[in-house]
Amino acid sequence: MKLNQLTIKEAGEGLRAKKFSSLEITEAVFNQIDNVENKINAFVTITKEEALINAKEADIRLAKNDDLPLLGIPIAIKDNFCTIGVRTTASSKLLDNFIPQYDATVVKRLKESGMVLLGKTNLDAWAHGSSTETSDYGSSKNPWNIDYLPGGSSGGSAACIAADEAIGAIGSETAGSIRQPASWCGVVGLKPTYGRVSRYGVIAMASSLDSPGPITKTVEDSALLFDVISGHDVHDATSSPIPPISIANDIKKSIDPITIGISDDYFDGVDDEVKKIVENAIFQFEKLGAKIKKISLFAPKYAIAVYTILQRSEVSSNLARYDGIRYGNDRSFFEEEARRRIILGTYTLSAGYYDQYYNKALKVRTVIIENFNEAFKEVDIILSPTSPSTALPLGSTKNHPMFGEIADMLVEPSSIAGLPGISIPCGFSSIGLPIGMQLIGPQFSEALIVRAAYLFEQSTEWHKVKPNI
Repeated sequence: MKLNQLTIKEAGEGLRAKKFSSLEITEAVFNQIDNVENKINAFVTITKEEALINAKEADIRLAKNDDLPLLGIPIAIKDNFCTIGVRTTASSKLLDNFIPQYDATVVKRLKESGMVLLGKTNLDAWAHGSSTETSDYGSSKNPWNIDYLPGGSSGGSAACIAADEAIGAIGSETAGSIRQPASWCGVVGLKPTYGRVSRYGVIAMASSLDSPGPITKTVEDSALLFDVISGHDVHDATSSPIPPISIANDIKKSIDPITIGISDDYFDGVDDEVKKIVENAIFQFEKLGAKIKKISLFAPKYAIAVYTILQRSEVSSNLARYDGIRYGNDRSFFEEEARRRIILGTYTLSAGYYDQYYNKALKVRTVIIENFNEAFKEVDIILSPTSPSTALPLGSTKNHPMFGEIADMLVEPSSIAGLPGISIPCGFSSIGLPIGMQLIGPQFSEALIVRAAYLFEQSTEWHKVKPNI
């Protein structure tokens, strides 16, 4: 196996055993970036010089037997996380030359754990989208077929992992932006419980929804990254005070037979190939001893209206700070998607419409949360397709202002409810595009959904298949 194809777990074990050096892994990753980045466009900024220096420093520490969880391991960060001294654009030319003076808490914790920062990955501008096509730096491409989209908004992070341009990556999800691109790119995406991972230093999209999380090659790698980045943060008022737990340490422990809930509404309108592959995955869980139970959940389509109103409203508020006075370019640099969301959000918050739209959406959000709570009285976790389709061709978002909401339809309800979810590969379409399924759990049940996902992953080979770039 080439060094750039290593998982975080494999890289960490090899580094501690002195089988190879951090510099060798980092150079292997940059060789892969040199070979495929012109096809994939996963990165906005590459920090090669600094990364090689940091890798050499990591090797010195490794020689002294320092034992940090990510020491010497190359990681890519979505370009909406502030990184001190490194350009942070949110894939918008409005922030083309913005260099933060501090690290986001997630980045700070990764650095303290010894990671080597490779660079900043591409996304839909301001994280507005599910394709990466709204990026001002050009769309990322899907490594399984570069004529197809990688999903979004964390499309660059998912694409770089699928293409082995990084050992691990960080994304963020507001309503699918970790799980959906993970599904389309055939990798693992873990969306934590809202508040489990600090939003401090993340360029805000919808503050009541935004959730940073890992995108990785395996379930265990996602657990390893989650353990590093999760936990209370005094800088984030929405950060949960619940003490962090290590989910990676317990990932291999046997679990009691679990009851998995299946809602028919989460299969309506899903492509036949996707439906068949996910149904096969359900059968695989049955063979592993899980009990399958039909449950009733609100149709996902109802979450679209709620999410659209809440997200646009919060966008209009969050983007008001970008006036070109304190930092960044002026507002003429906002592109069509951002303008559209600002206008709609401002409308729904305006006098005379707040109660009619925004306040009503908040009430429906509560009903969705209660609907999930009732379901979890009957089942341990919920399983469904991650996305209604496999990756779509480049250009699919043109003249389709609701593209993101449709592509994220199956993940939006759980995001609105603040629930944790994980997308894992479970098969391929007839033309070789990955298909993912998601496991959703109650709030703060990351350990449970990760152990269930790991159990499935270890009984299948889908996560080992690599694209031919």
